[in-house]
Amino acid sequence: MSPYPDWLNPGDNAWQLVAATLVGLMSIPGIAILYGGIVQRKWAVNTILMAFTGFSLVLVVWVLWGFNMGFGEPVKIGPGILRAAIGHPHTILGANNQNQAVIPLLDGLMPKFRFSQTTLAYFQFVFAGITPLLFLGSVIGRISFKVWLIFVPLWTTLAYSVNAFLLWGGGWWSQMGAIDYSGGYVIHLAAGTTGFVAAAVIGPRLARDRERAVPNNLPMAAAGAGILWLGWNGFNGGDPYFAGADASLAVLNTNLCTAVALLTWVIWDMFAGPSRRPNFLGAINGMIAGLVAITPAAGFVNSFGAMVIGLVASSLVWLSWNKLGRTRLFRKVDDTLGVVHTHGVAGLAGGLLVGVLADPHMKVYLGNGADVSDATYGGWLYGHNPKLLLWQAGAALTIIVWDAFITFAILKILGLFMNLRLPDEVLEVGDVGAHEEEAYPDDTLVSSRAGLKQPVRQAEPELPSKES
Repeated sequence: MSPYPDWLNPGDNAWQLVAATLVGLMSIPGIAILYGGIVQRKWAVNTILMAFTGFSLVLVVWVLWGFNMGFGEPVKIGPGILRAAIGHPHTILGANNQNQAVIPLLDGLMPKFRFSQTTLAYFQFVFAGITPLLFLGSVIGRISFKVWLIFVPLWTTLAYSVNAFLLWGGGWWSQMGAIDYSGGYVIHLAAGTTGFVAAAVIGPRLARDRERAVPNNLPMAAAGAGILWLGWNGFNGGDPYFAGADASLAVLNTNLCTAVALLTWVIWDMFAGPSRRPNFLGAINGMIAGLVAITPAAGFVNSFGAMVIGLVASSLVWLSWNKLGRTRLFRKVDDTLGVVHTHGVAGLAGGLLVGVLADPHMKVYLGNGADVSDATYGGWLYGHNPKLLLWQAGAALTIIVWDAFITFAILKILGLFMNLRLPDEVLEVGDVGAHEEEAYPDDTLVSSRAGLKQPVRQAEPELPSKES
């Protein structure tokens, strides 16, 4: 007897499952405690709950129909991009999901997978699962929890699955030559676009909350940021689908780019920031900018290119945050945690820079030395291939337009039947009004609950003064 089918490689299978688990940890607890520590005290529980429920909702959608919409057989609904824009919705439940993994449109264009369809499905799920959690940062502090529970499945179906199929499932932009190593477009540009549009449609937080947006727990945010950084080893290291040399390159480039980006942001703050002082929240923003920007390029660029991406992307995001963010449009749209900057701008910058810096000497897959050549990608600088930059720009524009339209349409339709925002009286008190829970309950609330002497809501009027 043998535990392994002939096609399964234990090392590759183990690495994909470990990489997927690292990415899952980036969501829960990573994003949950990062965002939960950065937001105001009164919104910590609401933020964490939406992170956990969002992750759960995507998994259910993914196994019932989402995975095959992103990585299955194409639905040919028209000419041009419509002939390969989305896969057939179909469940992966059943006994046959232990068979060898395959992405139909990529079969024969890359090495055969050495793990099962269940491994591939779970690995791709954690990428789908983290995306709504990222754009959650744009609408924290006012979005209705009921709207969140409906919006996430709809957006995953109509937006994320299309993004994934177009670039990862062998869809139209993949066929044209556009590349996205691990989600700079599919995940981060999509999250930045969606978050910004959602924030515009739902409207801003209470004026007092915007003026006094003080983090409630920076050490907790630091723990979440650290999980995010090291979890990215799975995010980028797992995307060659094999535990080979390109995975190692991707991991090194990820950490190198992130370190340069963090230091770049700190230096910008010291010499050009509003207070001319370094601050930890700025360092986190620089870290995220680096992680996001290297994501579309991690296994396609050399390590010098990774450092350049960290420097350029962090500088662009810093300027976007501190200069563009002060313009009338960006002041009007209340993107709570600046997701449009740290994910949207950074993802776009990284995706375009791979069109310039992709190095054909970086081998993703090896050929057989005869009729099959090595799988490599060359950009404008190293490969003298300016067309790649054109394809990268076209793919980015498609993601921005489609995701903005879908987000706007879903929210406007939902708004016909339900309130997109929590009531103002709930916005005043936050978690207590929305969930009858607090992240840091005071002695009065604890004793009143324990003794059941008075309703919890009697303590609510005191909370706004504690926040201010």
